[in-house]
Amino acid sequence: MVVDDIMVFYITLAKDKRMKIAIVCDWLVTLAGAERFLGELLQCYPNADLFALIDFVEPKDRGFILNKEVTTSFIQQLPFAKKHYRSYLPLMPLAIEQLDLSHYDLIISSSHAIAKGVITGPDQIHISYIHSPMRYAWDMQHQYLKESGLTTGPKGYIAKFILHKMRLWDQRTSNGVDYFAANSHFIARRIWKTYRREAEVIYPAVNLELFTPHQQKDDFYLIASRLVPYKKMDLLVESFANMPDKKLIVIGSGPDFKKVQSKATKNIEILGYQPTETLIYYMQRAKAILFAAEEDFGLVPVEAQACGTPVIAYGKGGALETVRGLNQTNPTGIFFAEQTIQSICDAVDEFERNQHVFTLQNCVQQASQFSSQTFQEKFKKFVKDKMKHFKDNQLLCVPD
Repeated sequence: MVVDDIMVFYITLAKDKRMKIAIVCDWLVTLAGAERFLGELLQCYPNADLFALIDFVEPKDRGFILNKEVTTSFIQQLPFAKKHYRSYLPLMPLAIEQLDLSHYDLIISSSHAIAKGVITGPDQIHISYIHSPMRYAWDMQHQYLKESGLTTGPKGYIAKFILHKMRLWDQRTSNGVDYFAANSHFIARRIWKTYRREAEVIYPAVNLELFTPHQQKDDFYLIASRLVPYKKMDLLVESFANMPDKKLIVIGSGPDFKKVQSKATKNIEILGYQPTETLIYYMQRAKAILFAAEEDFGLVPVEAQACGTPVIAYGKGGALETVRGLNQTNPTGIFFAEQTIQSICDAVDEFERNQHVFTLQNCVQQASQFSSQTFQEKFKKFVKDKMKHFKDNQLLCVPD
């Protein structure tokens, strides 16, 4: 009887002590793929507190983070941080380390740059969902330096030194992560190459209630992405400048906006940043959406397929895991082999010759594998499995 009473006491105590969870992301500036993923995490753990280096999301757009207050770093207060936060890259390791997470039991970082570097203690579990190790510091460094004009000269030497220091910091802070999850097998391989750590692959989710199919297609192609160098948006625009009989619509904003705009011709319409509703409207009606980046996972191609729209993508990276090519059953897109104008133009021609095989049903079926329900179930199970040893040592209630 005494033993039973003790067990009841400890079970009651465990239920009363709810696990405190913190979710950390890199930055909150606009609503794109990483931000929509953050929304999915908060659906898993709606009581979690939220941390980021900066938060400049407008009040009207904060629904995806459940209108939560966000604890930010000192970079939030620095001059011009809203538009030029990337210029503070050298300060970001210091900034992320100043976030006080000492009162939390479970820390989940959603990281493509800095977030995984938060400081945690031996009695805390840190699970890091990696969208990519810092591309510009690791395997894509030379591409970034070349595209930014930083291969030579004093600025180039400074940039290379900073990236060298970032790599040292990034490697060191990987030791503070207890368990890694990756958004694709491609990124799991990149994590192993960079940190020599295994990562569980859990594909991110697409909101299939929001991105819905539309049967009727119009006579235009679409590209939609942040206008940053590695996305190769300028290459896609230049390719369509060489196909004046084909209409292209461009949705997105970012540092490369003027560069992209300068290459546009009469058949290319650049809309800049657009709200989600407008993006979906064009995504539903496009003949196809183009994707030229060697992407980590790439939510946009999956969102397009959910809208019943096929994809023309660069045949490397995450796209190979989300799009079914012509050589597969029930194809949903075309791959091009090189990031060149000729290769893209050839892929568009090949798409038009085979357009009849890319059915709305195939696209929707392919996208259905990446539902919110599937992601949430897999991610919560992953977390719960990794927390099991806590039950043996601490009176914590593992979240469902």
